[in-house]
Order: sequence, then structure tokens, then C-alpha cells
Amino acid sequence: MNVVDDQKGRWRSVPFTHPSTFETTAMESELKIKVKSDLESFLRAKQYYHKLGRVWKRSYLLYGPSGTGKSSFVAAVANFLSYDVYDIDLTKVSDDSDLKFLLLQTTAKSVVVFEDLDRYLSEKSTALSSSGILNFMDGILSSSCGEGRVMVYTMNEKDHVHPAILRPGRIDVHIHFPLCDFTAFKTLANSYLGLKDHKLFPQVEEIFQNGSSLSPAEIGELMIANRGSPSRALKSVINALQTEGDGNGGRCGRKAVEESGEPSGVFCTEGANAVKEFKKLYGLFRVKSNRKSPSFNLNNDLKSGL
Repeated sequence: MNVVDDQKGRWRSVPFTHPSTFETTAMESELKIKVKSDLESFLRAKQYYHKLGRVWKRSYLLYGPSGTGKSSFVAAVANFLSYDVYDIDLTKVSDDSDLKFLLLQTTAKSVVVFEDLDRYLSEKSTALSSSGILNFMDGILSSSCGEGRVMVYTMNEKDHVHPAILRPGRIDVHIHFPLCDFTAFKTLANSYLGLKDHKLFPQVEEIFQNGSSLSPAEIGELMIANRGSPSRALKSVINALQTEGDGNGGRCGRKAVEESGEPSGVFCTEGANAVKEFKKLYGLFRVKSNRKSPSFNLNNDLKSGL
């Protein structure tokens, strides 16, 4: 794994030993299959991309509350592809030239990660220009940094991000990471406690069905703390769901899904056919006309080219 060295503004290599895999990721099975299929299709598509005159790269947006597994998912992708990882913290990038220098040093067949992009944009930083933001996503700069790369952008939420940032070509695949549901809970119970079933599972399922939820990270920590006794671990999860996951503080999983207008684990790809398929599968794809003004203002001279 490669991270930016604050002192030198250069990449510093550290061992990448994250054990996350798609099998251990708390995600719906169907969504895992779609993601792996998409990655495998991308790996085989170099000549196809060249025939189209496009750069051979794939970009993913991972969005959802903190603790829902976005970072673990990135590690799973890197392990699945046997790719290196480059983690870029935009708050530590001094200007457009600095970002260009960092990107040009990344290698082909790597995962390049930009975490918390929405937070960076909302802070209205002047370090990077709007053209700098767009160019690292899909401009000439992006095409000069080696092929076969997977670009990953993470956000807590995307509603207030300018549509130009999210359009197809800059973001190919959108994946929603919701709070935990019962399916994700069972994955966690199997991974953390070795449980495929338990007499307390029906009670846990009922609580989830009533709308309570926590993040996978919160549930995972409870299981780790009580790993010596699976029954005690499940009881601690039940107690936490009943007391902390009742919707206070925005933790109600069902409410969060309804407000976002998207089902758990949305996998949205670019293109008209993908949108049509998405509508057929979920019937929930829509553009909100009351979108609030984005916090990140693109320069007027760029808008015609968006």
C-alpha cells in the first residue's frame, strides 16, 4: 500500500496486509456477485476499451454512513485483483501540480483511493481548482497515469455533490453502503463468531424488521468484545439494537433507506441500458428536482464542458 508522505510530498510504501475479502464483507450476496463480475469483466476488457478510444480504467463511488464497510470493501477489491493500493488524502495535497505529480507516480493495475470526497468539497478548499478535481477524475491527466487502474471515491452521502462530479464517465459504478440489516448481520456473525445459526437469530431478525439498526462496525466491535461467548455476543447486539439502534441519531436503517430513495446495496452502472435495468430491478431510480445547491462551485468556464 502507498500513502502520501506529508514531509516530502511523495509516496511512501507500507505493507498491505488487510485480510478483507468479498467472503468476509458484510454485503448482500447478489451485490457481491455483481461487483466481482464487473471487476472480472473489466480485467478482460483492455482491447475493447482501446477499440472505443477510451482509457482502460474503472471508477467506483462508495457512499454511506461511517462504519458501513467502505474501507474494507476497498481492501477486498485490492485482494481480489492482487492490485497495489494508493491512498490519496486530498487535504494533504497542496495544489493541482502536487496532485498531478502524485497521480503520475501511481502504477498501472492499481487501486487509487480518494476518501471522503464529499467532505473535501464541502469544506470549499482552495488548494485544488475545479479543473484539477475534474481532470484527476477523467481528463488527460487521468489517461496519463497508467492503465488497468481502479479509481475509488468514498463519500458519506452524495446528495449535495454537484451532478457533474457524479456523471457517467467520471463515476462508472455507484454502490450504497447502508446500515446493517439482518442479512449483513448473519455474515458478521459467521465471520466474527463462527455462527451460521443460533436460537437468538429470530429475535435479532425481528428487531431489524422493526427498523432498528447499527453500523456493521458497531456490531462487529460488540462481537469482538464478546467473542468468547457467542450467546453473550448476540445478547449484547440485541441490547444495543434496542437501546441505540431505535432511530435516534439517524440510526434507523429502514428510515435511512427511505430517505435516500434507494434500497440496500444499490449497484448503479453507467449507460442507458444499465439505467433501464436498474429501474426494472428496483423501481426506485429517480432524480430529485428539489436537490439543494451543491457546496462545491464549478468554474463558469468549465460548465459548458461538463
